[in-house]
Amino acid sequence: MQRLAPYQSGLWLAEYLNIRCQLCRVDRSIQQAASSTKLSPDAHLSASSASLWRRRLAKHFNSGLLCSRCHQSIHWLPPAFTTDIAAGSSMVIQAASYYNYPLRQAVGAFKQSEDMTKLPLLVHALRQLPRPHGCHANNSVIVAMPTTDSRLIRRGFDPVTILSLYLSKHWQIPLWHGVQRIDNTVSQQGLSRAERLSNLDNAFMVTELPPVKRLLLFDDVATTGSSLQALARTLYQLHSPHSQSNPSYPANPQSFDSLDSNDSSTPSPNPYHLSAYAIAHGSSR
Repeated sequence: MQRLAPYQSGLWLAEYLNIRCQLCRVDRSIQQAASSTKLSPDAHLSASSASLWRRRLAKHFNSGLLCSRCHQSIHWLPPAFTTDIAAGSSMVIQAASYYNYPLRQAVGAFKQSEDMTKLPLLVHALRQLPRPHGCHANNSVIVAMPTTDSRLIRRGFDPVTILSLYLSKHWQIPLWHGVQRIDNTVSQQGLSRAERLSNLDNAFMVTELPPVKRLLLFDDVATTGSSLQALARTLYQLHSPHSQSNPSYPANPQSFDSLDSNDSSTPSPNPYHLSAYAIAHGSSR
């Protein structure tokens, strides 16, 4: 039996039984065309008939999470931006919206106070992210931005992992938990871009090699993209000829043979395709 995502029962109440918009709480919520995920041919091949039945039933009863007016008041899918991860290599970061009202307040309340009343709006934002072209459960994984042990103890929950579970359900692509965050960095809030990059030097450690080539990185907010950039650099360096001298390299890695058949002494193209996604980015102002 498939495990429910955290707060799933509450989200079902908001989505299927509550007829009011989860933002204004006044107008009737409706199913937005942009929020529904169309199954690709690849998804049809990988999904079971029971899973397809559940999705069709959910679509039939779904009244939506926002009203049309609130949905249209938010600027969805701002232009993607790129960040350098190595010489001659860059990564595209796509956000669902800008880090303005109401997403700024919703992210803050959920992240700092575990305010689950904000979760429906955040899930609605996640559903605006289109499934990356060519990605499905058999060739891709979602890599959620890991948190430190001290931050997890202080908060008592991991908001990014919870949100990534809903993104996984939306895209029908599994999560991969092969990266840990080293507990020697401070919060990124309030730091300049240069300070953010310096703060994230050697901040991640890979515990196992990725099982597939397509890695979809996810964070709740990409203010400057520095955290996603640092995580991408860690994953990119796995295939470097000198990666075994890097602290992020797994202690007991499996063979790279399935990923690249070239001789290990010869530098070869990185086998991983990296892209990144977030609920919000920067500001439209």
